[in-house]
Amino acid sequence: MNSETTVLLPTKGLVALVTGGASGLGKATVEFLINRGLKVAIVDLPSSNGADVAKSCGENCLFIPANVTREDEVKAAKFKKNQVTREDEVKAAFGILCENFGRVDVIVNCAGIPGKLYDSVKREMQSLKEIAETVNVNVIGTMNVIQFACQMMAENEKDKDGQRGVIINVSSICAYDDNSLHAYSASKGAISSMTSPLAFEFAKHGIRFMAIAPGLFSTPMTTNLNNIKVVEKRIEYLKNIVLSPKRFGNPLEFAALVHHIIENRYLNGEVIRLDGGLRLQQ
Repeated sequence: MNSETTVLLPTKGLVALVTGGASGLGKATVEFLINRGLKVAIVDLPSSNGADVAKSCGENCLFIPANVTREDEVKAAKFKKNQVTREDEVKAAFGILCENFGRVDVIVNCAGIPGKLYDSVKREMQSLKEIAETVNVNVIGTMNVIQFACQMMAENEKDKDGQRGVIINVSSICAYDDNSLHAYSASKGAISSMTSPLAFEFAKHGIRFMAIAPGLFSTPMTTNLNNIKVVEKRIEYLKNIVLSPKRFGNPLEFAALVHHIIENRYLNGEVIRLDGGLRLQQ
């Protein structure tokens, strides 16, 4: 009989890179992986508290900030600008990762922003620039990280199952169910739809691809809902339509799933809904 230690991948000593790792689901993932013996690099905005998170996690955690260098980009930065859309910054981030940890075994793409098509408070359509920004950060940013991750992972030695690494992207239940976040839903639908093709394309290189589609979690993006003009009554309604348990998800539940995907090498090419049975309704 096969034992747990011979079937599941030992994760202690593996190297992970987590985008958006300074807060929310990303931060919970960073802390969870560190506690299980992985080395973790956080890639997040310079204005984030990534340095504090890394310091609290100890010597096996590294913060790699983005550097917005051009004046026009500095002016445009604010809250929505995300470093993963810049090819040169992501390339530099992987260089720093290699210098410090020598390799990468795991990627968790948590960086993302919300986005609507219509602002019901202002009663006006969002600009095409704002819509494009949501898609750019959530889709192009993810693919930007993937391209450099695959190049670096391809240099790893294969394990006994012929594996070199795993890339976990973050979709959303908004990719599947009725909601008012049109631009966000489109971007997350892209994340879900690319999962199987990526797994197929990179199977010969020993790189797995998985995606998680979270429901409602207690993170800055969902609990600070004034940013997208969702009132408290709506929050309570959403909690109540979760089948069970009737609450927002805890980021630790997300992080635990990430860790299981890493250690379970038979998970590949799939999107896992993590939502307590929630089905969004009008």
